[in-house]
Amino acid sequence: MAPRRRKSPFEQDLGPNAANYTPLTPLTFLTRTAAVYPDRTAVIHGERRYTWRQFNERCHRLAGALSARGIGQGDTVAVLLPNIPPMLEAHYGVPMIGAVLNTINYRLDPDTVAFILGHGEAKILITDREFSAIVKPALQKMPKRKRPLVIDVDDPLYTGPGERLGLTEYEAFLSEGAPDHGWTLPADEWRAISLNYTSGTTGNPKGVVYHHRGAYLNAVGNALVCQMPNHPVYLWTLPMFHCNGWCFTWTNTAMAGVNVCLRRVEPKAIFDAIADHGVTYLCGAPIVMNMLINTPANQRRGFPQKVTFNTAAAPPPPSVLQAMEALGIEVTHLYGLTETYGPATVCAWKEEWDDLPASDKAAQKARQGVRYQVLEGVTVMDPSTMRPVPADGVTMGEVFFRGNIVMKGYLKNKSATDEAFAGGWFHSGDLGVMHPDGYIALKDRSKDIIISGGENISSLEVEQVIYRHPAVFDAAVVARPDEKWGETPCAFIELKPGTAASEREIIQFCREHMAHFKCPRTVVFEALPKTSTGKIQKFVLRDRAKAL
Repeated sequence: MAPRRRKSPFEQDLGPNAANYTPLTPLTFLTRTAAVYPDRTAVIHGERRYTWRQFNERCHRLAGALSARGIGQGDTVAVLLPNIPPMLEAHYGVPMIGAVLNTINYRLDPDTVAFILGHGEAKILITDREFSAIVKPALQKMPKRKRPLVIDVDDPLYTGPGERLGLTEYEAFLSEGAPDHGWTLPADEWRAISLNYTSGTTGNPKGVVYHHRGAYLNAVGNALVCQMPNHPVYLWTLPMFHCNGWCFTWTNTAMAGVNVCLRRVEPKAIFDAIADHGVTYLCGAPIVMNMLINTPANQRRGFPQKVTFNTAAAPPPPSVLQAMEALGIEVTHLYGLTETYGPATVCAWKEEWDDLPASDKAAQKARQGVRYQVLEGVTVMDPSTMRPVPADGVTMGEVFFRGNIVMKGYLKNKSATDEAFAGGWFHSGDLGVMHPDGYIALKDRSKDIIISGGENISSLEVEQVIYRHPAVFDAAVVARPDEKWGETPCAFIELKPGTAASEREIIQFCREHMAHFKCPRTVVFEALPKTSTGKIQKFVLRDRAKAL
């Protein structure tokens, strides 16, 4: 008989209580920073400046105004905004009352926007006047009883066309709330804080649900892996609608930084902001780096400070990395998905790589790297056996994630959630290799997602539109490498006998039926390679696209 185990003294009842436990939420970053640094600059937008005291008051006003309109726990508030102060304020004012923030990509078409508003059950939509041409038809496609209340934003830096669609303007709406409107911690840190839609390989996008705990942890993770000191000056080149700005909407507040808003991402504006405001950090897709290195000399500005550019999406070419270093901007490569709150791995730099030739340094930097400190696990496994592949840098498998910065799941889609979490890991759908030093590198995307300018494009979605053209018999869309965008859609089309179509005609047809950034940039007319069972061999087409 086994000896009876003695009860450990640590097994006595030392459970959580009000003195030693509070739910994690990034909202507490704001209360601390506003209390400790009330007079430091929080936001810069053109000539406007908000201190942390003022920013905090505006967020509380937003919470109060939303509450007065009946918004509360579990309700969805959608925003369709560029990188301007109201977008940043929504990341605090909305969850302060227990509501869920849904940031929508303003590059989407009206059909997709209508689906997102309906699927997410948005009660209120805060939208910039610039996007009324998208929002108005989107609302018209929805049943009247399900349309959200619209709050218009009249940004003083926007002077272009657009109409007001709501009953009130944002600044007037804020006046309905008190600057000291109260808020409480979420009763459970597992409660939803935001909803982000990601394009998949099926028709409609999936709603990825984030919780307060994950948002808090990934915000901290950003500061750790990017080695951000107190008071960074962060330039908003990365859209805040994308994974809540990779959680930097909360990271910058935790570090009491300056948020330099940028309504439109243009190279001269970026150089001016870096020089005028002392920007030290910015994030974005490789296309932003291409903008900078190709900026005419007369639009560039010099700057003395160290600047760090965090990039993700397709690995930037070595030539781009070298050109960025020549500008005085250090590049850090991150990797993640919408389902992992944005970046979850980093190509952590090692001192022994400092003396490598430039091309070798760039090759190291282009890898997706190792896990964030706040992520419990990332690995490359055979998806059929769920066993790790050899760490030889050659054997391909699927990339899997596990930990607190993995989404709650897909909204109203249990089957997709169960499939994504099968085996106790999140299945990324990305194919990669594990190097002997434990760094991962992506090699392909098993679901044929094309990453163009940092935006995910479903090849199936593009194919479905192309198939609607009367002359098209068969079609396949793959990624074609592009120096500016990273990747662009390339369509291979087999026409029906006796018909004709031009590349320009196909592209224009797509532009009439979907968001322009999703449309193919290249069209090739030829017989499509197929297997004996009739399946199109996309790997053959990828090789052809690379050779074009």
